[in-house]
Amino acid sequence: MKHHKQLERRTFLQDRFDILIKRQKNGTATFNELTELDDIVNRDPAIRESILVEMQEGDAPDDHALPIEKAAIEPVKKLSLLDVIRGFINRWFVTEPVGMKTVLI
Repeated sequence: MKHHKQLERRTFLQDRFDILIKRQKNGTATFNELTELDDIVNRDPAIRESILVEMQEGDAPDDHALPIEKAAIEPVKKLSLLDVIRGFINRWFVTEPVGMKTVLI
């Protein structure tokens, strides 16, 4: 005896949404198709709700994710007042004002 898959009621917008999402993930969607996808998401509250749920699930930290190595992140060096003044003076004298051209004679 074969077990038949239970039928699922779907609307045209749900079918079109699935097609457009697949095309977007493959990178073959055109601008018009992306615009249509945006319209479907904004028009159908059930689809919008499912997307929001997926986004919340994607934002949750993964327990099995590899920890970020803290040694790879360099701490920001706090500049002293003397460093700030020195940097300002160097930028002031080193940069050439806009519109001025140096003429070599």
